[in-house]
Amino acid sequence: MKDLSDIMRQAQQMQQRLQEAQERMDQITAEGSSGGGMVKVTLKGKGELHALAIDPSIMNPGDREMVEDLVKAAHADARRKLDDAMADAMKQATGGLGGMLPGFKLPF
Repeated sequence: MKDLSDIMRQAQQMQQRLQEAQERMDQITAEGSSGGGMVKVTLKGKGELHALAIDPSIMNPGDREMVEDLVKAAHADARRKLDDAMADAMKQATGGLGGMLPGFKLPF
């Protein structure tokens, strides 16, 4: 039974590390930009829009579609960076074992 108690202890430790990683991930921010930095989007945690900055020089009548495209591109850039940061945080928490544990799936 010692093996089972060791496994249970290790599982509890892993669960604690995952909880701590989730709390850290909620605080992670990522900034994406487009148009040479004319549009910047900052996402936090699970993708919450934290900030949006648009350079006033691109706010011209008739440029609505261009601005919309730049906002979408900046958001996609920030999302990719946030996903990478989240994956790194989870990898650190699990020691890279997430894909090796049967039935274990990452929470994102």
